[in-house]
Amino acid sequence: MPWEQSYGYAQAVRVGDTIWVSGQLSHDNEGNIVGPAPVDAQGRILDHGNMRIQMAQCYANARKVLAQYGATLANVVEEVLYVTVAGAVRAEAYGGRPVVASTILGTPRLAFPSTVKMTRSFLSKTRRRSRPG
Repeated sequence: MPWEQSYGYAQAVRVGDTIWVSGQLSHDNEGNIVGPAPVDAQGRILDHGNMRIQMAQCYANARKVLAQYGATLANVVEEVLYVTVAGAVRAEAYGGRPVVASTILGTPRLAFPSTVKMTRSFLSKTRRRSRPG
């Protein structure tokens, strides 16, 4: 991802059997925002109608990053979502009701205010998660 050099971070880092994945934006392989939201002169989002497109791209990006470490969304044990408006694409991405520890935070603005509507962060283990009982 071109932003790694510009902003000095890694898409993911493995420490032992834990993979720490940076927040994923709705970008393509060249760093272009997929489904950018229209904004006003102050950078405020005018229409949140592209949330589904952006969330789907974020999950696609997360899958790509996890695959580099031999992991999938099935290995995710925690996620943090930062959204400008709530959306309902999570069940589709996980193939049913997500069974992960989650935090969803609403915010009026994200890293790229003129184009980004949603980002997410993962903590993923390389082994399968389990539920108590």
